[in-house]
Amino acid sequence: MSDTVHLSLEEVHDLAVRALTHNGMGDAHAQAIARVITQGQRDECHSHGLYRVLVCVRSLRSGKVDPTALPTLHTLSPAIVSVDAHHAYSLLAFETGLPVLVEKARTFGLAAMVIRNCFHFSALWPEVEAIAANGLAGLAMTPSHSWVAPAGGNRGVFGTNPLAFAWPRPVGEPFVFDFATSAIARGDIELHARQGKAIPSGWAVDAEGQPTTDARAALEGAMLTFGGHKGSALSAMIELLAAALIGDLTSAESMAFDQGVGATPCHGELLLAFDPKVFLGDELEAGLHRAEGMFRAITEQGARLPSQRRFAARRRSIAQGVDVDRQVYDDVRRLLDGDRL
Repeated sequence: MSDTVHLSLEEVHDLAVRALTHNGMGDAHAQAIARVITQGQRDECHSHGLYRVLVCVRSLRSGKVDPTALPTLHTLSPAIVSVDAHHAYSLLAFETGLPVLVEKARTFGLAAMVIRNCFHFSALWPEVEAIAANGLAGLAMTPSHSWVAPAGGNRGVFGTNPLAFAWPRPVGEPFVFDFATSAIARGDIELHARQGKAIPSGWAVDAEGQPTTDARAALEGAMLTFGGHKGSALSAMIELLAAALIGDLTSAESMAFDQGVGATPCHGELLLAFDPKVFLGDELEAGLHRAEGMFRAITEQGARLPSQRRFAARRRSIAQGVDVDRQVYDDVRRLLDGDRL
């Protein structure tokens, strides 16, 4: 028997929706979540694909997440929109606020969207790509749970604290990066643990603060930042901008709010959108030309732009469908029968 199951993208989306709604998720939220899960599976980001259905259902069963609350919008200033998720998942809140963010950015050149009181599990690249699809540059950041030790420490203070950016290009896919400020995403360690695989050194320490390659020991210990003090400083910045500044939970507060039930982290998110047309005016074409010159200078020497492998995977998946880990597929299917995780 193969270790994978081949599915079309439509089948991935349908399975995600059915598993979520069968376990109590409202349809509007299930559709928004399934769209992003399908994008993750499509781009071969396996830790953010169908595996995340298991994470969402576990969080639903914890009683922490509101499965049906609809987001509400508030204007904080002419250039800032705030979306309250009311302790539901963040993705419907993002979709609700995006048109307002785009409108404000086109009016003022620079705009911000604050998402508060949300449970957040997803990668950030779908969000900054959605901003870039409107001709805007986008920046997004969020804390999580305090799984990550600061440089020189061995106890969790920061979340995985991802940072994502997208730049719209005149032709083709945008320039996009999305990375955790931890050495690796939490979901990758979780997948290693599920599959009984060792993790590389440098990802985490165990509960005694000692370096480990045991994925389960890493989950009981603390993750490490990428790049030592540099990743640690960026992670601290995200705690300040996407928690303290917007009036929402830090990663440590999110962990305390969880009370040990193991739900998806609850916190806020900060997104910024920049309109090159407003910044550059009559010099728009020259500014975009400068950007393209830089990209050529990178690729002409054989270097790769971030997300190029993901975009190649996207093209394959759209044409051929995707391969899903059989254990993950079987576990998601069992959710349709009401099985416990």
